[in-house]
Amino acid sequence: MKTYILKVTLQQEEDKRWSSWVDDLPGCAAWGYTREEALKAVQHAAEAYIEDMIDAGEEIPEGIEVVNALAVTVTIP
Repeated sequence: MKTYILKVTLQQEEDKRWSSWVDDLPGCAAWGYTREEALKAVQHAAEAYIEDMIDAGEEIPEGIEVVNALAVTVTIP
């Protein structure tokens, strides 16, 4: 089992929605009506993106940390 740790950027838009994206995965972006929705949406998008990369035999970008174990992340604002 591998855990991929990705840095996500969140930004609140003028219409009050939240945009989220992963700079290390070009085009991997999502949005939500709340921060939590945007984070969950980009998590699903990143999972699909990385699974596609693995299936295609592509290397994971260097900016993404890979841990060969289950992991828990904690973010404190």
